Amino acid sequence: MSEAALSPTTEPAVPSAREERIQWLLETIARNRFLPHPDPNSVFVGDGDFRAVGTEFLGHFIRMGGLQPQSRVLDIGCGIGRMAVPLTQYLDLEKGRYSGIDPVEGGIGWCRRFITSAYPNFTFQRIDIEHDLYNPKGKVSGKALRLPYAERHFDFAIMTSVVTHLPADEVLVYLSEVGRLLKAGGRLFMTAFVVDQVAAANEGGRRDPRLAFERHDDGPCWFVPDLPPLAAVGFDDGFLDRALERAGLATVLKSLGHWRGQAADHYQDVFVAECRGGGG
Repeated sequence: MSEAALSPTTEPAVPSAREERIQWLLETIARNRFLPHPDPNSVFVGDGDFRAVGTEFLGHFIRMGGLQPQSRVLDIGCGIGRMAVPLTQYLDLEKGRYSGIDPVEGGIGWCRRFITSAYPNFTFQRIDIEHDLYNPKGKVSGKALRLPYAERHFDFAIMTSVVTHLPADEVLVYLSEVGRLLKAGGRLFMTAFVVDQVAAANEGGRRDPRLAFERHDDGPCWFVPDLPPLAAVGFDDGFLDRALERAGLATVLKSLGHWRGQAADHYQDVFVAECRGGGG
């Protein structure tokens, strides 16, 4: 008998009942042809398939972020509803609430027409924030941002592909607002590009070639040559950790993504941070 035959057999991992329910939900959403879907030409942010990316992130919100069906959710930079559409199938119609904000009027209009009309617990608001790429004539400076919600109103905040388009000083303001709006124990799910030594040097040669970041001045920002500065922004490793701490948010998970060339089930780097603030 061969040595291989004598070796113990490794049984495949059996998914938990919770994981089976999550997977069933995500597969059901992916197949649901009745969910709203914008014209591809009107999707102004993000790569990839609209439905597939949104569904993938719903899985991350639940598994990594601990999102619950009864949560009150704030989606900063909601765009044209890529995260909102799958969330309509998860948040409880009576107890769950979703508030999306974005500076692009067309995206907010589409969301109100096709999402709020069917899911009244989902609301969308345009905030006229100035941004060099998405809203250059905006009247509200990102350095003076004050979101129109009561303190400690939300259980869960989403910032996907937001700090990847912000300068460092505005990142501090946005995170301060999140720290003000989350309930104690509420969580922020944030994606970013963390430029550590491995990512900067591209040691394995597998980093996304579109993200050949170069440090801007003395840091902490990294920009991509030949692109507008805010088209893709990376930050020194440690900057976002300290910014979260400054905003009263304790990092409970930091997971590096596969944009840097390492194995991961998500592209950008992910932070999950919990609010330590008082109130209820």
